[in-house]
Amino acid sequence: MTTATIAGVGAALPATVLGNDHFTPLGTSHEWIVKRTGIHSRRRLGPGESLTGLAERACREALADAGRDARDVDHVVVATITPDRITPGIAPGLATRLGAPHPPALDLNAACAGFLYALDHACAQIESGRARCVLVCAAEALSRITDTTDRSTAVLFGDAAGAVVVTPAGPGAGERPAFRLGSDGRHEDLLYTDPDDRLLRMSGREVYEFAVATMAEQTRAVLTGCGLTLADVGLFIGHQANARILHAVAAELGVPPSRTEISIENVGNTSSASIPFALRQARNRGRLHPGDRIVMAAVGAGFVWGAGVIRWRAPSPAHPEHAPHEQEEPCHR
Repeated sequence: MTTATIAGVGAALPATVLGNDHFTPLGTSHEWIVKRTGIHSRRRLGPGESLTGLAERACREALADAGRDARDVDHVVVATITPDRITPGIAPGLATRLGAPHPPALDLNAACAGFLYALDHACAQIESGRARCVLVCAAEALSRITDTTDRSTAVLFGDAAGAVVVTPAGPGAGERPAFRLGSDGRHEDLLYTDPDDRLLRMSGREVYEFAVATMAEQTRAVLTGCGLTLADVGLFIGHQANARILHAVAAELGVPPSRTEISIENVGNTSSASIPFALRQARNRGRLHPGDRIVMAAVGAGFVWGAGVIRWRAPSPAHPEHAPHEQEEPCHR
């Protein structure tokens, strides 16, 4: 039985910083924004900067962190709702810029839950034997769809990219990663961008209540399905939409601050990129240890949602370069 693990993580931010004082003309203040969101500043892509370039930086860091070369990558999946072009997606150009040898490459749109959907896809590729090294990137330029005149949403969003490398773990790595993914299209009018004005519209209170309840519920469910409890988890990372949401979910679950990662303060809500960015922050802060279980949860427009549990750097088997893939029996989870 092949088990997937996260072998490395990377992230990247644009250079341009927007502090809370930037939004004073909207009738707000630094104190008001911090109290309601926990955000002090956020990053924005500048003129002429591409999201693909930001994604490339995050992916190169993740590959280096995993001790892998782009030539090892045999599958690329990018989670984004704000690609540089309507078509083609980011993934093919990203794979070429990295120097990966013509791998399958696709973009995936699952809004703020996109990273978890992409990670589930990557783990399935590893577990089925169809891939040995999958690069997962979540990259967003939410500044492209933010209504800069709307005080309730303009202060929330930032641009960022995060990436992980998913590989097989060695014998004795423990249980396979587990995911719970779902959707309910009845709520699509609460958080959306339509093709006419191309700006993000959100019913904040309803989204807040749904996000807290669903992230807590799905986190419990994915752990129960594995026969685990929160005591077995090294770190909880929720989608970094709003600090109040994260604190509410942690309180509902009973997860102490010592095992909760919050990275929203200086980046804002970066949609699908928020979980891998927080994961990279946790690594940099020394909060992750080989074999630790990480549980993640997110809710995004649609609504779509997901929760997953996976090990960080479980011991990996030797990986001869460009080894042929051995087809294994599919996993039925």
